[in-house]
Amino acid sequence: MFDPKDLQNLLGTMQEQVQEMEQKAEKKVIQTKSGGGLVDVKFNGKGELIDIYIDDEILQDKQALQLLLISAINEGYKQIENEKKDGIIEQVKNLNLFNYK
Repeated sequence: MFDPKDLQNLLGTMQEQVQEMEQKAEKKVIQTKSGGGLVDVKFNGKGELIDIYIDDEILQDKQALQLLLISAINEGYKQIENEKKDGIIEQVKNLNLFNYK
């Protein structure tokens, strides 16, 4: 028979792990580049854009700069989402859901 205390313990463990993941994410920095490094953007693990570098060489070509910024930012968001998914998968594996009696 399933003990409600087991479920309560499981939920408590999950909540602790989510908080731990969020704390780690705040410290993480994700960096993406486009145009061979002409544009370089950095995000924290929460998905906030924290830095942009634009090489002087590209400043004269507004359209190219816009495309490179969009490319670098979109790639950064993809990496953030992938890291979140990977973190969630890892946490679920660590829960050991099927060992509860």
